[in-house]
Amino acid sequence: MWNVLLSFSGLVALIQLLFLPFFPESPPYLLLQKGDKAGCMKAMKQLWGEGNYHTEFDDMMKEKAVTKGTKIMNVLEVLKEPSVYPQLSTMLLLLLSLQLCGLKIFRTANLRESTIPYVSLGVAISELASVTFCSSIIDRFGRRVLLWGGYLLMALILVLLETSLLLSDQFLWMRYCSVIFIFLFIIAYGIGP
Repeated sequence: MWNVLLSFSGLVALIQLLFLPFFPESPPYLLLQKGDKAGCMKAMKQLWGEGNYHTEFDDMMKEKAVTKGTKIMNVLEVLKEPSVYPQLSTMLLLLLSLQLCGLKIFRTANLRESTIPYVSLGVAISELASVTFCSSIIDRFGRRVLLWGGYLLMALILVLLETSLLLSDQFLWMRYCSVIFIFLFIIAYGIGP
C-alpha cells in the first residue's frame, strides 16, 4: 500500500498548490530582500489581521540596518565557513540515512538488487544538487514561486511515477523511467518545498 501513501502526499501537495496563490509573500522577505515597505505592511495585515504592527516593522528595519553591510554569501563560501560544519555534518548524516527509505520503491520497480545501491547514491546526489541549486536561486525568484512551481512539478511527476510503476511489468524500460521520475521528484521537492 506504499503507492497509496505516496499518492496521499501528492494530494496534500496539490491542495497546497491550489491555495498558495492566495497567500502573501513573507513580510521579512518583502522588506529585507525586495525593499517593499508598503508590501510588507500589507502582508502583515493580511497574515495577522488588522492591528498595529509598527513594533514588528521597526524590528525588521533594525535587522535590515544591521545586515546592510553584510555580504550575502554564495554556496561555496558557506561551505568554506568553519562555523557551519556541525550543521552541515548533521544535514549530510540525515540525507544519507534517508537513502534507506527508497529501497522499497526500487524493489517495486523490479530493479535488480545489485543496482539499488547505485540508484540510492543517485538519489543522494539529486538531493544535494537540488538543495544547492535552490539556495542559489531563492533570492532571485522568492519562496512563493519556488513553492508553487515545486508543488506543481511534484504533482505532475507523481502521476507519471505511478503510471510508470503500473506499466513496469509490461514494459521493461519503464523500470528505468520510474527511477528517473524518483530523481526528478526529489529535485522538484528540493527546489520547491
